[in-house]
Amino acid sequence: MIYSIIRFPGSNCDWDMYYVLRDVMNVEPQFVDYREKSLPQDTVAVLIPGGFSYGDYLRSGAIARFSPIMDTVKKFAYAGNPVIGICNGFQILTEAGLLPGALRSNDSLNFICKPQKLVVENNQTIFTKRFDLKQTVMFPIAHGEGNYYCDSATLQNLKDHHQIVLRYQNNPNGSTDDIAGIINQKGNVLGMMPHPERASEAVLGGEDGKMLFQSLIESMTQNV
Repeated sequence: MIYSIIRFPGSNCDWDMYYVLRDVMNVEPQFVDYREKSLPQDTVAVLIPGGFSYGDYLRSGAIARFSPIMDTVKKFAYAGNPVIGICNGFQILTEAGLLPGALRSNDSLNFICKPQKLVVENNQTIFTKRFDLKQTVMFPIAHGEGNYYCDSATLQNLKDHHQIVLRYQNNPNGSTDDIAGIINQKGNVLGMMPHPERASEAVLGGEDGKMLFQSLIESMTQNV
């Protein structure tokens, strides 16, 4: 089983993701270049890491969505397979139409990089089943455009279908309804601004993020 990590020009959290999957979670990650038009044959999940794809020109994720690999990622997601977008990955998923809403500049107009307390709002997903409902966890954030926005109708739809997965305990960027992470209605595409891969070892200050990867890997193993 291969966990495919998509790399764009400007990705900078790709190795963080690779290391956590290989050395902490003991599964097989593989990098996939943005110019590819297919995924490795045994891919069970796709992960889109953080960074500044294409330098964040136009707006974050706006150019990356047109990369050749994204047509394949969309087909993979539409088939019901797991896709996770973290930080810039979340921005790319919204630009690609795989998740609703958009990511705007932080209210402060400053880049924010610090640990952040989050509340688990949905633990009935393949990505969060290891967490307790309403559990408080700590993940770091590192973004300048992490302000999640959606209109009132979309927000109500997210609530009605239990698609809000993570909320900020103390909203750092102005996100609508304190949203830090959402999932699609099928429950197989997760987007989040905080970085679980940077909170998966005690030596880095905490292991709360490890539970997200454990949840996913257990779900994939059970489906084999």
